[in-house]
Amino acid sequence: MTDVMLLWDTPVLFEKLFLEYNIKCQRVSADSLGTPFLPPCRCLVLPTGFANPVYTSTLKGVVRNKNKIEKFLKNGGTVLMFGPMVPEYDYDWLPVELKYVQEHGSTIVQRIKEYEKFSIIDKHVTEVEYDGHLMVTDTNTNIVLRDSQDRPLMAVKDIGEGKAIACSIHEFPSKGFLQTIVKMSSRCKI
Repeated sequence: MTDVMLLWDTPVLFEKLFLEYNIKCQRVSADSLGTPFLPPCRCLVLPTGFANPVYTSTLKGVVRNKNKIEKFLKNGGTVLMFGPMVPEYDYDWLPVELKYVQEHGSTIVQRIKEYEKFSIIDKHVTEVEYDGHLMVTDTNTNIVLRDSQDRPLMAVKDIGEGKAIACSIHEFPSKGFLQTIVKMSSRCKI
């Protein structure tokens, strides 16, 4: 059984992290979402650069399958999105009011205590690299991490029984974070 589907069209280093953490991961093309051949999974992961055509053609398949992704979320799946790596980006294929602004840097991270279980970084990490920040206008979207200028770097929104998680931190996620999102997510077909 697959826990995580990594939406990308070519091999990517990120796959090795899931193997190292003993999380069952399968890389799939976003164009194959919704086909009868894909097994159920718990999480969809869009790696850094998913909206930049220089890196991948993933976004076309994601946008085309937005209704299937929304159904996946409503049924208890989790969608984890890293920075799209374009100057500005609206997540218009998700039922969430969220925008990304590209800006590379490092910062002392501010943690929002009540959402600590969704933090992509370990508790001992105080400084992170980022590729942008988020602009959150939806009051039902919870901020998990902020930069030193109080701008959101990570946010989570409940959509049905599932969660959409956006993160602009440009580092690999912690083992605890990945295990948490796999455990809390329902296995569903997309």
